[in-house]
Amino acid sequence: MQLDPQVQIIVDEINSVEVESLWDRPIADVRADFDNLVLGLQDAGPEVGRVENRDIPGPHGPIPIRIYWPEGNDPGTPLPVYINYHGSGYVVLSIDTHDNVCRALCQGAGCIVIGVSYCKAPEHKFPKPTDEAWASLQWVAASAAEIGADPARVAVGGDSAGGCLAAVVAQRAKREGGPPLVFQLLVYPVTDTREDRPSYKTFGDGYLLTAETMAWFFDCYFNDDSEKSDLAAAPLRADDLSGLPPALVMTASHDPLHDDGVAYAEKLKAAGVPTDYRDYEGHIHGFWTATGRMDIAAEAQATACAALRNAFGTA
Repeated sequence: MQLDPQVQIIVDEINSVEVESLWDRPIADVRADFDNLVLGLQDAGPEVGRVENRDIPGPHGPIPIRIYWPEGNDPGTPLPVYINYHGSGYVVLSIDTHDNVCRALCQGAGCIVIGVSYCKAPEHKFPKPTDEAWASLQWVAASAAEIGADPARVAVGGDSAGGCLAAVVAQRAKREGGPPLVFQLLVYPVTDTREDRPSYKTFGDGYLLTAETMAWFFDCYFNDDSEKSDLAAAPLRADDLSGLPPALVMTASHDPLHDDGVAYAEKLKAAGVPTDYRDYEGHIHGFWTATGRMDIAAEAQATACAALRNAFGTA
């Protein structure tokens, strides 16, 4: 299978630049490079009705969030809400690098979107980011009336490591009896900590996200290897996925994490969870935000908006 021509150009650009090993570089420099790469591939998202930055209480200190309200909504009518956990490898990127996605989902799905700036490794190791993801869901449920949200129509989602956090939050909500969720959006999610699946070997080098980068992310994130089997790190290892909210799972064919997403989608389906699985052939990890260079980004976002509207009953 060949890469999409738009993707091939980007891959060639990235592979033409030699970089030092991540283990040898200051974390601030690595983060700046990831920010520049991701922002350089995207266009700004659409205008929305209102955007507000605020801090909410968290188990490890305040959690910065960004709230988006769509244009044209009636302030007296509660809106559905989608909570977004941005991709990060648990180490890099931010709500700023995923602002365009949040805007697109807010306006396209006609819902409130909340981008969560959860804490990052190596300063904040496992399980702190998962704690903050869970705290953000609890805050939304408790503060729904204040922000104009309908607590009976809440969805979670994210890409890459953010997809893992969304899956973990959905599983925990099921185990603990709420807050109730109506949908989960998982974009090339990290669902396991195994690094020996076929896609790691086939697409682990030369396709933007590499197997070495994933190893570095895990090295930054975990205190020791014993944590890698925890369900908060590897939601694929849960024995029973029945009763979880309906899901849309997206993967990219040329991505080390491809098989993680496939395995989770198949396990959701086997457990009776309504699951829409989309594999974007010829594409790579990172397409979700790359609206400036990859046509597939807008297509995938439109698919997600339609799925959210269906889940919220506003299709």
